[in-house]
Amino acid sequence: MNFIQLNVFREVMESGSISQTAKKLGRTQPAITLAIKNLEKSLDIKLFERSGRRLLPVPEARYLLAEATEILDRMSTVSETMKSLRNAHSGSLVVAAMPGPSAFIFPRFVSDTMSENSDIRITFSSRSSPQIRELASTQSIDFGFADFDAPIGKTPQYHPDIVSAECFCALHRDHPLAQNSRVAISDLDDEPMGSLHSNLPLTRKLAREFESAGARFNIVNASQFFLPLMPFISSGHCCSIVDPLTVVTERELDIGRGQITFVPLQKPVRYEYAILTPLHRPLSQFASRIKDNWKEELLSMLESVNARPKQM
Repeated sequence: MNFIQLNVFREVMESGSISQTAKKLGRTQPAITLAIKNLEKSLDIKLFERSGRRLLPVPEARYLLAEATEILDRMSTVSETMKSLRNAHSGSLVVAAMPGPSAFIFPRFVSDTMSENSDIRITFSSRSSPQIRELASTQSIDFGFADFDAPIGKTPQYHPDIVSAECFCALHRDHPLAQNSRVAISDLDDEPMGSLHSNLPLTRKLAREFESAGARFNIVNASQFFLPLMPFISSGHCCSIVDPLTVVTERELDIGRGQITFVPLQKPVRYEYAILTPLHRPLSQFASRIKDNWKEELLSMLESVNARPKQM
């Protein structure tokens, strides 16, 4: 008993005719007759009695029709599901993003994607970059979005797709430096600064830049990500050197109520983002499409603020 035999059987049961079944299925009448004979042989039971040109089902055939219909419908559903997965229109997704982008721009991207694909099932987490690297290493997510930090020690069990872009100096709009076309690190000597925590890659990089410029890196506010610093900057308590996605997010959300200006740095400081894909968790076509679309969206956003993105 196979799919073709069951499909032929169902059509014969519905039409009661070999010729009509052959016409509907695009096959010859002898092929239809043979399929029915082989089905009867495999089941060791006669399914039809002939009455002229028509086939009359025996009682056992009624039972087989119910079972065959359930099987065929289930196979059709599986076939459509697999076709949808192959075309990346449905599926499940487990992703994680670092706090800044996860506050708005990454969920918006995922939401827009879900509006186009109603069959998506998504698990989304906001985690620190080290936590995301751990999730990717343990093959616990489809992909993650974090800041890039060069691994030390054991070989990472994920592939980093790295995009870098230029940072900006965030200032109160009435700050004297806000009128400059560019801000030098030396201009920020002993200036009250908001910054990320000291263990994060950008803070370490800025500490080296300030030291190289002979300037004091005067951190008065520290945060896990930049958005909580916006009220302090908009109130004039400090300024900050921020990553470009923070610029994108602030322009969208206007946390600083129009009081913040973003000025490029005279000597560019680049922020490195990483899309992390586990090495031993192959992406479905759906997840691969979402990841690729996020990278395109990321590059587009960075271009929109003239952050000069580069793929590494």
